[in-house]
Amino acid sequence: MHPVIRQVTERIRQRSEQTRQQYISLMQQQSMEGRPRAQLACGNLAHVVAACPQAQKSTLLDMTRCNVAIITAYNDMLSAHQPYADYPAQIKAMVSALGHSAQVAGGVPAMCDGVTQGQAGMDLSLFSRDVIAQATAVSLSHNAFDATLLLGICDKIAPGQLMGALSFGHLPTAFIPAGPMSTGISNDEKVQVRQQYAAGKLGRDALQDMENQAYHSHGTCTFYGTANTNQLVFEAMGLMLPGSAFVHPDDPLRLALTEKASALITSQVAGSSQYRPLWQIVDERSLVNGLVALLASGGSTNHTLHMVAVARAAGLLLTWDDFSDLSDVVPLLAKVYPNGPADINAFHQAGGVPLLLKQLADRGLLNTDAQTFSGDFSVHFHQPFLDNGKLYWQEVGDSKLPDVIAPAGQAFHVSGGLKLLSGNLGRAVMKVSAVAPEHQIVEADALIFDSQHDVETAYKAGQLNRDAIIVVRFSGPAANGMPELHKLMPILGNVQKAGYKVALVTDGRLSGASGKIPAAIHVTPEAAKGGPLAHLKNGDRILLDATEGRLAVLTDISLRATAKPDLQSQHRGMGRELFSLFRQNVSNAEQGACVLFSDNTD
Repeated sequence: MHPVIRQVTERIRQRSEQTRQQYISLMQQQSMEGRPRAQLACGNLAHVVAACPQAQKSTLLDMTRCNVAIITAYNDMLSAHQPYADYPAQIKAMVSALGHSAQVAGGVPAMCDGVTQGQAGMDLSLFSRDVIAQATAVSLSHNAFDATLLLGICDKIAPGQLMGALSFGHLPTAFIPAGPMSTGISNDEKVQVRQQYAAGKLGRDALQDMENQAYHSHGTCTFYGTANTNQLVFEAMGLMLPGSAFVHPDDPLRLALTEKASALITSQVAGSSQYRPLWQIVDERSLVNGLVALLASGGSTNHTLHMVAVARAAGLLLTWDDFSDLSDVVPLLAKVYPNGPADINAFHQAGGVPLLLKQLADRGLLNTDAQTFSGDFSVHFHQPFLDNGKLYWQEVGDSKLPDVIAPAGQAFHVSGGLKLLSGNLGRAVMKVSAVAPEHQIVEADALIFDSQHDVETAYKAGQLNRDAIIVVRFSGPAANGMPELHKLMPILGNVQKAGYKVALVTDGRLSGASGKIPAAIHVTPEAAKGGPLAHLKNGDRILLDATEGRLAVLTDISLRATAKPDLQSQHRGMGRELFSLFRQNVSNAEQGACVLFSDNTD
């Protein structure tokens, strides 16, 4: 194993010794209480079985049989989760054939940043992760279940489900993915049309037509944003079947994988020889494996928030320094948009997650002794296939698309796609995998904005046609829920295309879509808590240096007063008034922007 992988894994273990042991003790205590349904009083149990068919009632009343909880993020508006409509019936049929039972224990909200982008609803997006974690825990709190299957994919949904399930980590738990939609128009065409629209060269009808071609059917969006990063990272952590993340929803293989996962989970319940609770799978080893896969694939920067929060839910203390040190030694092995022109379907065709993991293991960059839902970690180097309707796995070979997943022994870049920046403006992260080397160092005067909408107004007025570092502040978790600022990317892309040096510095988010614009995001401490961004003025000289990991204001701002804009208009309407307690108690970005752990707040 590479020494840095060993060192980071070990220091997470040592740093987390107390909190992890507290978590494990709680999980072991919950496990020792015995089969959950057996703890219920007769009236309690009657409510559990009341709506079931008679055969299922008999199964549920037989304490030698197991009952699987299904936590679903199904809704029929969002393409990624629409396929889940039929999954509960498929799962129930499989476990029933094995003599067991499954019930939909609860649903969780599933909102889409693609729908709320640039809208007031985006201010609820990050907070929805913690709501989903709570909803998952509430669903499982009936204490009628022996195992858990999580149906969730997208940005905040899957991390939230995992966080909630970790509170019931004594139960065997796995994700069942649904897969991406088929490929629409090219990503290059998508970017071009958006930039032309931002520049006023195309009308709304042309933009709408393009967007409808890009997002055109059921399944996950095909670019490599947070949703697909969730799937890749959680497969790398052993939380789903090998090679299952990116199989299309309509592929017969998808149903076979769903049935296999449903059957496997019933063999892992407490009392069986294969008992494999979630807490044993999610430890410092699998956590590092997920981070390595994230970096090697150039995944979403949102995971610098989500993985910290997931780790904390398992009693593990993860820091941005861990991300940074791993990124220094993990090569970039995949090029998927926005890191390259290919989409997630091409990545899957090239060899997918099994090939990526095999190449990382060959380099000594994984904890191959980590436990997984499927058993030994080596099974994750195999791809599933159907032969005469039967499911098999075969070991991966070399890359079938060497411009998407690098051939064995090669890499697209010597280090991962993430950089930690620090200096007198605070700490931030930057996705560098898609930023050209000539744009990774920018020194320019600052243009200060307190809203992404003000940037759009300035662009339309011709005020951005200059070298500048655009600072968008008061967009952190305590200010307004830390919305994503995708609306800025076509604008700043046009400024860069015009030949100007441009960069973004913000305490807001950009997920996996920062692309070619150098962007220091998640700046902490945030402006709303008096961070240095709140002291900046137009014309201050700022240096963003991704090569050296530096983010600094070169102008003396030490005697400046703290800007305090009125943010009340961003705290009311569209449900935002219901989240004041979240804004008041949320931790900073480096602590996961989380409200669930009281000892984790500022």
